[in-house]
Amino acid sequence: MFLELMPLLAGRTVLITVAKVDDNTLRVNVIPHAKADENPALSTPLTFTGSPEELDAELGKQLAGYVQTHQQTASTLAEARATMEAAARAAREEAKRKAEERKKTAQKATDKSSVPATAQPTSAVSPAESEAFPPPMVTLGLFPASAP
Repeated sequence: MFLELMPLLAGRTVLITVAKVDDNTLRVNVIPHAKADENPALSTPLTFTGSPEELDAELGKQLAGYVQTHQQTASTLAEARATMEAAARAAREEAKRKAEERKKTAQKATDKSSVPATAQPTSAVSPAESEAFPPPMVTLGLFPASAP
């Protein structure tokens, strides 16, 4: 019986209680104490009830199966925790990357809006005045343009 409990005892304390139910029946409780940071499922107790002869014959085999299941459960929980932590880390990195992209996009938009547009000449002359005064002649070459 104790040989079967050794793997379970490697990481925790195990409490075993034995109680007499009636003249020919005993109840054995095996209660593993979980560590503070462990899942409560790993402290699920196991109860055997039977005659002393049945317990002598079967308790060791039942404990071996219980310990094996306990170890598989612990392994599965550890794998699930690692998977969830990796997924959470990836989600945080993705959110950070998207935030940086939004920041860069916003900064590019700000940079483009701060560049002055090409200046368009504006005239302070009303339309009535522009008809009265023709636009000035512009000379592009060395010689002035001839008047019409």
